[in-house]
Amino acid sequence: MTALVPWPYPRWIAHRGAGTLAPENTLAAFRVGAAHGYRAFECDVKLSADGVLFLMHDTALERTTNGHGVGGELPWSALSQLDAGSWHGHRFAGEPLPTLAAVARWIRANGFMLDLEIKPTPGLEEATGRAVALAVRELWAGAAVPPLLTSFRPESLKAAREAAPELPRGLLLDTFWEGWEAIEPLLDCAAVITNHALMDAAFIARLHAQGRRALVYTVNEAEEARRLLDLGIDGIITDAIDRFAPAAE
Repeated sequence: MTALVPWPYPRWIAHRGAGTLAPENTLAAFRVGAAHGYRAFECDVKLSADGVLFLMHDTALERTTNGHGVGGELPWSALSQLDAGSWHGHRFAGEPLPTLAAVARWIRANGFMLDLEIKPTPGLEEATGRAVALAVRELWAGAAVPPLLTSFRPESLKAAREAAPELPRGLLLDTFWEGWEAIEPLLDCAAVITNHALMDAAFIARLHAQGRRALVYTVNEAEEARRLLDLGIDGIITDAIDRFAPAAE
């Protein structure tokens, strides 16, 4: 059995900043999450056409902004003008897409922690992973706890490892796809983060025996949260920040 990697991150992590209570992947969302007592946040990061790292989940702009088309195909000068808040309600009208640099300033100023999902535009998996790792190395230089870099894309995690091997990484799994077990050790991940329905006692024990941490997404029901807590889960990503109090962990 391998010793578990040190784990400074809180057990409860606010999904995309504040779950469904604010426009996802915005600084407004992080503020709402913090107001509910959360100290760790999950968010998604992409690369603009001119190399600026910014927060957004979808490949297309339409769902969460007033823009159109593929976000990663536009320069930051265009992306920075978009309204990423009105879709959620008038209260957030005019909320912009944040850069990773802006998020880093806010996270560090408040002593919070970050689960940073590398969410590349298709075809930019390696470039995005490399850019994120190099930016995190610089933006969190001297920080006691760097972000956990996660991704569903092994290519992104591999590029991140090559660029900044000292940063912790986590492989995201929505299914146990064929070949993941052979790839994961090559990525030297500190954690595996699965769809909560995949996680059970045997898989947690297996990860812990390998020295890795076990996390899940996106848990919004109290019964499921209790099941996972009883199993000894290391981290829970949730939308239900108004129902799960992180201080109760």
